[in-house]
Amino acid sequence: MFDRLQKQLNAALGALKRKGVLSAEDVDAALAQVRAALLDADVALPVVNDFLARVRERAVGESVIRSVTPGQLVVKIVHDALVETLGASEGLSLGSPPAPILMVGLQGSGKTTTAAKLASHLQTKEKKRVLMASLDVNRPAAMEQLKVLGEQAGVATLPVVLKQTPTDIAKRTMASARVGGYDVVILDTAGRQHIDDVLMKEVAAVRDIAKPHETILVADSLTGQDAVNIAKSFHARVALTGIILTRADGDARGGAALSMRAVTGAPIKFLGTGEKLDALEAFNPERVAARILDMGDVVGLVEKASETIDREQAEKLAKKLKKGQFDFEDLAEQLHQMRKMGGMEGLLGMLPGVGKVKDQMAAAGFDDALLKRQEAIVQSMTREERGDPDLLNGSRRKRIAKGAGVEVSDVNKLCKMQRQMADVAKRMGKGGRMPFGGAINPQMLSQLDGMPPQFKK
Repeated sequence: MFDRLQKQLNAALGALKRKGVLSAEDVDAALAQVRAALLDADVALPVVNDFLARVRERAVGESVIRSVTPGQLVVKIVHDALVETLGASEGLSLGSPPAPILMVGLQGSGKTTTAAKLASHLQTKEKKRVLMASLDVNRPAAMEQLKVLGEQAGVATLPVVLKQTPTDIAKRTMASARVGGYDVVILDTAGRQHIDDVLMKEVAAVRDIAKPHETILVADSLTGQDAVNIAKSFHARVALTGIILTRADGDARGGAALSMRAVTGAPIKFLGTGEKLDALEAFNPERVAARILDMGDVVGLVEKASETIDREQAEKLAKKLKKGQFDFEDLAEQLHQMRKMGGMEGLLGMLPGVGKVKDQMAAAGFDDALLKRQEAIVQSMTREERGDPDLLNGSRRKRIAKGAGVEVSDVNKLCKMQRQMADVAKRMGKGGRMPFGGAINPQMLSQLDGMPPQFKK
């Protein structure tokens, strides 16, 4: 989401890091580039001006000028100002059950899917009983969509009764939630292609009936500056308590995330990071600011690992790795785990300093397509071949390449990777417990032949 902004900010601040002494003119020159980067990212102008004023006030102080590493200190100041702009990390305020959550937004912003994602999150991670209801009486397909998503997520949805108004549905939902003993009620309101008075009156009427504990705006991060204007309009009419930005995994400029808290005062609570129902992550300002400045998010990486890696299976693999035993079955499982953790790009984006070499890595072919090709190669092997890599002679490699739709050279590269991984794992395993419980990780990958030299430093 912040790739473009990350590159521009690091270019602006990179010169400062290399200087042993900073003057006010040096800081002003860098901040001029920061200003251009923020405006290019669709950050609202008042937010940019306020941000730069805070940074400059701290960055030209005597403590920075006389610092041993003034450039690094300025980067720290920019990081802290980004965190302040993004706002404090805030979870949902549910209160006593059944806690109503009102979902609002324009049509096409991903509101219905996000409602299901939020319900799944509350039910699986916070162990809440959730009831969802669609109030979009103008679009019957929306009601059916929520029902299907509810079935996929294992979340209850309110049965549809034809010819009811949104307020009727809101009343019936709250009554059903009380009788059914639900902890949370998610009300998915209707959207429009644009903001109009009819939409706002409808949302306000539902709000007055449900008295929501949370009123969440679902906004598409790809809409850029328009998302900020949409947030202001909804906040003026229904008093938002939080925001969820969808398509945060897309090629967005990031301006909406940096502007919305400052413009509305409502915190960003979650980011939608994909199409699947589990692709919803809590918004953490410190980690987002660190990613923007290419400081990485190692804590987030470890959390992802703990959520996706099967502990028992990982410990079993760790024992094999310490002995240097690592066959293609193990490799396929670890490639699959890497994709579950966000793929090559997602994992590397959480490591500090990798932003500088992303383009080189993409040019070298280290991306999610590579992981898929490698999995296809392993799947084209027989069970015996996967368990005993030494069986793979020339004729077998030709057959495997044909079955996977790749070149024999691709099979050879994977075989080399498997051998190296066994050797690397054995070396690392001698020092104690394997990182991430024995899973392949970027630290191990960086030692393999073929990785871009910038990444191996």
